[in-house]
Parts: sequence; structure tokens; C-alpha cells
Amino acid sequence: MGSVLPPTTGGDPPAAARYRPVSTHLAIAPPVSVVIPALNEAENLPYVFKTLPDWVHEVVLVDGNSTDGTVEVARALRPDVKVVEQRGKGKGDALITGFQACTGDIIVMVDADGSADGQEILSYVSALVSGADFAKGSRFANGGGTDDMTFVRKLGNRVLCAAVNRKFGARYTDLCYGYNAFWRHCLDKIDLDCTGFEVETLMNIRVVKAGLRVQEIPSHEYLRIHGVSNLRAVRDGLRVLRVILQERSNRRALRGRTHPAAPGAVRGRAS
Repeated sequence: MGSVLPPTTGGDPPAAARYRPVSTHLAIAPPVSVVIPALNEAENLPYVFKTLPDWVHEVVLVDGNSTDGTVEVARALRPDVKVVEQRGKGKGDALITGFQACTGDIIVMVDADGSADGQEILSYVSALVSGADFAKGSRFANGGGTDDMTFVRKLGNRVLCAAVNRKFGARYTDLCYGYNAFWRHCLDKIDLDCTGFEVETLMNIRVVKAGLRVQEIPSHEYLRIHGVSNLRAVRDGLRVLRVILQERSNRRALRGRTHPAAPGAVRGRAS
């Protein structure tokens, strides 16, 4: 899994030593960073950290000025965690802050509420090292699911997803989901500039506009373990709609497509 590393010279360690075991028969070379935006999620972090694979390169926790000991719990659970203080507000701002602090070649976004299974990261990374630029989680692809969406949220997600597919030529089955992974170089092409929950929609639109190769990954969303979500269906749905309209009106020409798509993926579209 992953490209073969060239032989080393001098005092460098052999190429094989730089691979991290993923399972008994798989290993990867690219370092993987996991970004977790958190605001008062101390009770949920034990579960979140427990599900993360031990082969990830680093965990970046972006703290939104928590008052419940979130940072202290994170450091107790994982002494090597990289804690970044969020200066602004909103999930989009937190993720952008976390991305800037990452040192890995692959970046994975994981929510801090316990709704995501960290073991699924293997599927995301597998898609990336197999040729995709952006691995997009989907609760509605075959094999995915959700325990946490109300009827209103499902309907809104479906309508907004259909709008993005029609306006930007995508084939997404899910739009407003925060479990995604991508190669670090993608950040230079999507130029994130929003602060709220609409950040996932903005990413999904701009990877299409940039002509990046997208692979949808079936994912199961579980119920938040503790606390109450900051998401508000109507308010945040309107913000998502505003992003779609703005991106449509300011649509840039799609970048050149000069290399073949990864097996099982369509460049600029989710398979």
C-alpha cells in the first residue's frame, strides 16, 4: 500500500524501516495527521482517541477555548498530542487552523463528539494511496449509515447535495459530513476561507472545481456520546446554501485534467 520508497544511502535508515504497519499484511509510507476540532468535548475524547489507529503520525487537537478540561484530558490520553489554540470561532476556522499545524502528507478530519469510528481511517488512507486526491466520507453510499440525522436534516442534506451535483457536475451521495481525508497538496488548490459548519460543503465543491480525484468512502455516523451539538439545521443549512450560490456565481474554470483517474474514482466527481 503506497508507493515504493527508493533505496537510501549513507546513514539514512532503509526504506522498509520508514513504513508504518497498518495490519499484519499492509504498511504505508506517507505520514498521516488527524485533525480534531474540539469545544468542551472532554467526556467524548476518551472514546475518540481509543478508536484512532496507533499507526497515525500525529493527532492535532484544535481547542476552541474549552472550559471543561478538554486539553488536559487530551494530553492525559495521548501525551504526544499536538494542541493548537483556536484564535477565531467556528468549525471552519478550527479546521483551517488545524490543517496549518499538520506535518503529515495525508490529513484526516475527525469530529470530537464520538460519532465517527477512527478505525475507518484505514479505508480513507487506502483510497488515497491507491490514487485518489480526496477521500470523502458518505453516510449514504452502500455500506454507510447514520444514527444521528433527523428527517429534516436528511431531507436538507439530500436537497443541497442534489443542487451541488447539478450545478458542479459532481456525483456525491452525501454533502454535509465532516469525516474526510486528503493529500496535503489539496489545500493549495481549494483555498478554504469560511468559518462555520459549511466548510465541508465548500471543500466538496472546490475539489470538484479543481479537478481533483475524489473517492467516496462508506462511513457510519453514530450518535454523539455526551453533550449537545452546536449544529443548527436551519441556520447552518442556509449558510450551506449561501456557499453553493456563491461558488456557482464565482465559478472558476476547472483546472486541466492531464492524468488518468484512480481506479474506482472519477476526477472531480465522487464514484
